[in-house]
Amino acid sequence: GVRNWDYRYCWIRDASLTVQALIALGHETEALDFLLWSERVSQAKAEEGWHLQIMYGLDGETELDEVELTHLEGYRGSRPVRIGNGAAKQRQLDTYGELLNSAYELVRRGVELDPTMRTFLRSLADGACADWNEPDYGIWEVRGGAEHFTYSKLLVWLALDRAVHLSDIIGADAEADVARWRDTRELVRTQILERGYDRETNSFVQSFGTRAPDAANLLIPLYELLPFDDPRVQGTIDRTLNELTENGLVYRYHADDGLPGPEGAFGLCTFWLVDALALSGRIDEAWHIFEGIAGRANHVGLLPEQFDAQSGGFLGNFPQAFTHIGLINSRIYLAHAEGKTIPGPPALGTPEHRRAIGHSP
Repeated sequence: GVRNWDYRYCWIRDASLTVQALIALGHETEALDFLLWSERVSQAKAEEGWHLQIMYGLDGETELDEVELTHLEGYRGSRPVRIGNGAAKQRQLDTYGELLNSAYELVRRGVELDPTMRTFLRSLADGACADWNEPDYGIWEVRGGAEHFTYSKLLVWLALDRAVHLSDIIGADAEADVARWRDTRELVRTQILERGYDRETNSFVQSFGTRAPDAANLLIPLYELLPFDDPRVQGTIDRTLNELTENGLVYRYHADDGLPGPEGAFGLCTFWLVDALALSGRIDEAWHIFEGIAGRANHVGLLPEQFDAQSGGFLGNFPQAFTHIGLINSRIYLAHAEGKTIPGPPALGTPEHRRAIGHSP
């Protein structure tokens, strides 16, 4: 119960990943509506200086103080029951990349952005430049203190990469802006490759200065920092299989996160492993894991946030958007890996997209 959280809010990251999956299925309107909402709620306190929180209430509420309701016992006695969420004021650098990547996905499908949105996207790129070297609490919202998480730096790199490629559209004020985004992007990339990689295990690690694995690093090739055939990528995939996978289900990490007690295997991370295997050409392995987790859905096809890897029992939030996002994306990547025609522009991480955007295939 100590890992119970109030989920009645909109996480910028979670919603961005959701709309990216919707975009892949042709639902651009919903994605644009979310970007417009994000711009509106982040500007609501513009007089206090622009600031992007990691989550908001559905009407844009920003004060989400966490309180324990000690008079309630919770589901099946799983105290504590909480309202509000203490992570709301955390710094999580990946939000820059999630939003700019969502905008990039819309633009390459022909969606036009209004002047206010273009200004908002420029502010995200500038924020990524300003904050990239700050420690944060990461995608997993750890309660044990800020660190330099490899995944957070990856998403800063992604934010700046997308800003550079969108610069003609979002209207950078001067070539100096684009040069600053480009230079910072390369600086962040160097830091990831030098400080986020462990030579002894041939894998990327959870945070700089540690050696712990983290399933979020499976996204390094999907977001195109490196190609799938890079030995460091394959080493990260293999380490995830060897150290974070149990009965076909993937844990986020095993490192101390500042909270007592164990957690379950994470649905989204399991699908990330499917994606990484599929785009690496390891299709049989990818299908094995995909069919294993998809087969765990309940009688109406819904999946939870986490699983008990031994019993298969559902844990955490149910149903969980993250897990269903993963299922959608994995099915698309499996189809691509098998050479099937997929409507729309090339999917992120594929050799076709890497060539289109100018990254080495």
